Formats: sequence, structure tokens, C-alpha cells
Amino acid sequence: MPEFRYPQSPVFYRSLGKALPKIVLGEGCWLEDADGKRYLDASGGAFVANIGHGVKEIGDAVSAQMSKIAYVNGTAFTSEPAEELAETLAKLSPKGLEKSYFLSSGSEAVEAALKLARQYWVELGKPGKHKIIARTPGYHGNTLLALSASAREHYKKLYGPWLVKCPMIPAPYPYRCDCAGAKDCPACSGSALEEALIKEGPESVAAFIAEPVGGSSTGASVPRSDYFKNIRRICDKHEVLFIADEVLTGAGRTGKWLALEHFGAQPDIITMGKGISGGYLPLSAVITSVKIIDPIAKGSGSFKHAQTFSHVPSICAAGLAAVRYIAEHKLVERAAKTGAMLQKKLSSLKDLPGVGDVRGIGMLAGIEFVADKKTKKPFPRALKMAETFTDNARQEGLVVWPNVGHADGDEGDLAMIAPPFIITESETSELVSKFQKALSVTLDQIAAKGGRK
Repeated sequence: MPEFRYPQSPVFYRSLGKALPKIVLGEGCWLEDADGKRYLDASGGAFVANIGHGVKEIGDAVSAQMSKIAYVNGTAFTSEPAEELAETLAKLSPKGLEKSYFLSSGSEAVEAALKLARQYWVELGKPGKHKIIARTPGYHGNTLLALSASAREHYKKLYGPWLVKCPMIPAPYPYRCDCAGAKDCPACSGSALEEALIKEGPESVAAFIAEPVGGSSTGASVPRSDYFKNIRRICDKHEVLFIADEVLTGAGRTGKWLALEHFGAQPDIITMGKGISGGYLPLSAVITSVKIIDPIAKGSGSFKHAQTFSHVPSICAAGLAAVRYIAEHKLVERAAKTGAMLQKKLSSLKDLPGVGDVRGIGMLAGIEFVADKKTKKPFPRALKMAETFTDNARQEGLVVWPNVGHADGDEGDLAMIAPPFIITESETSELVSKFQKALSVTLDQIAAKGGRK
């Protein structure tokens, strides 16, 4: 076995054995590394940079807050930025969802939301309600309870002994569903949830969690228009809380402030993150109603969940500035308009070899790679199609987000596109051109390894 050599960096990065470009500047949709190479950020980093890089107003707002007070403990004090951000989010959220709990990452928000659902039922005198029903494919975070509710099999193989068993129902995934659009399809209609509830016993289920539009796990799959109305009806019928995971899809990404707005249903709890601060500081939120927190307030009196960096003034200041910037520059409206243009231009990729499907909504799109277009057979996992394509795209000066395993839990390759809302039409054309070049190089490499071209 050849000697393993670490990159010359004291930082422990996720990808071992690979030197990463050092980014020194970000402006608009572009990043620049220490060697002067520029990259079109077509995924907003990790679906985060929705307002673009280098927005001075956000930095100024955070700096001003830090010069006054950067940190106070959220169990002892409140602050102006936390109060104003919560008030602003209450106005943007569905009616009645007016209470926000601020944390630092999407995983933390999901973990807290699931705990909130559990404590709600316990305080109501129904401690038997403890199970979480989630979807496969699906992803909700890397903390242990959030990972338990995720269908990340390549993670679960490693951490399985530490995880809670969560019943899973099939996610609506039209490209890989055999129903041919049948109205009564359990996965596409949402009736699979009722089947799971009856099997598990609704008296044992605390919550159902789902992303309104699929994230990387299903490559931006968009459910039927009636899907979440059915989910809401089923949850109400069986006394189960519905948690909408808007960490990736919220803050305007789909052309509306919340992706669930496209489907006319209201959740009991919302989780937000990523674009809520535009990536300027780590911020997430759990948003819920007085109805949910009232039994806790009148019972034990406190939510049994704490984080050192919850409700931090400087972090909330970044969120407040970003949310105000989005409103002042009408970026949600722009995401809807620019998103239509983005989806149209990306649709041309479907004709390329190796591309099985192109789908999405607003400023969120997924391009699924397949070895055979007719059968939808994925590339063998050993070929690492998604990873190879991502590396080649970076060489072309294009940043995308890869995902693997969605086809059957192990195999499946796709690339996600989620640029800042401010991307121009010419930059979008450049994105498509760079994508095509990277794909051509990748397919040549895959063919050389024995894969189909």
C-alpha cells in the first residue's frame, strides 16, 4: 500500500488527502483563490450564499453589533437583534407561527425541533408519543437524532449503533417512481404516511419531518401539488406534529420565502438555516406557535434543550441584516423570476450523455447522472461519478454540490445547482457551458475506467 500523505495544512478537513484551494475573496456569485483563479459559485457553497458574497451591509451590521455586545447567554438575557429577528420572522412565517428559537446550524435546529415535538406530547400527558417518521431518500442533519431521521445509509452503516430507529416512508421521487403518475401512489400522494402511522400506532408517534422540496438526497424533486395538503390532513387525523425542514429550501431559495408556500399547507414547526443569514455567520432557527409551547410553559416551564450559542446577539444581527437585505432588494421575487430562467437553461443539459434527469424549482436544481438513460441505471458506486464530476467542475471554475446513494441507498450520482439569487443570465449561460465541459471530461474518465459513456 502506498504511503498516505496528508496535505500540508494543520486543519483537519472532511476530505482527507486532498489539498483544497485557499479562497481569499468573494464577490457576487464568484470566489477567487490565492492563485487568482476564479470560480462561479453555482451551489452557494452548501446552499447558503443566497444573497451573494461580499455584501458590505451585512458585515457592517455585524461589526456594529459586536462593538456593542457580541455575546450574552440566552438563558439569562435577551438582546435587540434576537427580538427584532424573531419579530421579522413571525411576519414572514405562516399565521400563528410566531415564536423563534435561534441556534447555529441546521442540524442543531432539527435536533431541537424533534426534541420540542417530544416534550410537547410529554407535557400534554402523552409520553407514549416518541417516534419520528421521516422519508427515504431524505436528509435532516448530522447530529445523532437528526441523522437518525435521515436516510443516509453510508453514514448509518458507520454510526448505526448510536442511532434511534425511525420508521421511514418513501419520499415523492417522480423520476424513480414506477407509478407513472397514478393518483393513488402512496409515495407521491403522501398516503404512505397514513399506512406507516397505522402500522406503528399513532399513539406512539410524535412527529413527521420532511423537506417541502427534496434537498440533495432526491436532487430537488418537487412533490405533487396536493402532497402536503394530504400530509397535513393525515397528521391532524392522527394527532402527529408536522415539522417542515426548510433549512435548505427556505429564505427564498424556491422563489417563495418558504418552500411549503407552494403547496398550501401549514406545519406545526419550521426549521430554518443556511440562507437565513446568507452565510455571513452560522445561524438557524426553530419557528413554532404558542399552541406548541403553551403546554411546556404551563407545565415544566422550560424547553429542555440548550446550546451555548443560542440567541447570540452578533449572530442574530447577521440574520436580521440578511433578512432585511433580502426584503429591501426583493430577492425572493428575483429568485422566482431568475429561477425560471435558470431552470430553462439547465433543461438543455438533459440531452447530454450521462444525464438522466434535470429538475427543480426556483433557484434549486438537481442533475441526476445515469449510466443508461432508458433504464435509469446508475453508475456503479465504485466509479465515483459525482465526486469525479465535482472535481472536474472545480477545475473548470465551477462549484457544484454532489450527492450519492439516492438511487438505492448505495448507488446514485447527482450534482446540485443553487447559485446566489443575484446570478445574471450571462453568468447562468457560463454555468451551463462549464457544466457541459466538466461532464465531457468526466465521461471520458469514466469510460477509461470501464464505465459506459
